[in-house]
Amino acid sequence: MKQKVQTGIILGMIFLSATTFGQTKGPGSNKVNDDKKTAKTYLDLMVNVVSTNLNYGGSNSTLADYKKTGNGIQAGASFQAGITPGFSLVSELYFMRKGGQLKANNPLSAKESTLRLNTLELSVLARFHFGKFYMNAGPSIAYNLSGNREIDDQSTKLSFKNSSEGFKRFDAGIQMGGGFEFPFKRRRIALDIRYNYGLTNLVYSKEMYNRTLMISVHFSKRWKTNPLGRK
Repeated sequence: MKQKVQTGIILGMIFLSATTFGQTKGPGSNKVNDDKKTAKTYLDLMVNVVSTNLNYGGSNSTLADYKKTGNGIQAGASFQAGITPGFSLVSELYFMRKGGQLKANNPLSAKESTLRLNTLELSVLARFHFGKFYMNAGPSIAYNLSGNREIDDQSTKLSFKNSSEGFKRFDAGIQMGGGFEFPFKRRRIALDIRYNYGLTNLVYSKEMYNRTLMISVHFSKRWKTNPLGRK
């Protein structure tokens, strides 16, 4: 819940900034207006630090005071295909390390524990542009390549078999968020903030869902041609 509140506050700040900049006119306003007439297509390489956590379903409220947010990594590529000046489709493929931590004396493992999942994830997002500000949302699917659980500095590999301690390979979720673009010439810098809400129960014997807050910075060059774009 804290992560959702923080995300809402940050997105609200971005929206206010975008509104302020959108109302400001200057010598470069004609250039901006001309730029809006074309659909934008970008290809980005991403290497970001993400904030990850786990939701334990019916036991989540009991474990709330023992949960700790962990830091993961996201590395891959993002392709934004401009369809119209106000709408784009975004497809991303990346490696991501997810998971969560529990403090000592927790009801689940009693000892301090850390769970890590190494995943390959694909997302497809609908992105709506409002000047320099945009909002996007869409589904994502992930395949769990490997993982490990660490309890009191003793690490064990996760099993991906249908058993009492087994984890599932596939995960699905919904991503939602927004961002702000800083265009210059035929390039851009974009700050993107997104929340990934996991829908799939990751384990066979109990409830566990992924929760991820992704904050990324994109630096990219616009493609010269876009076969999907329409003026």
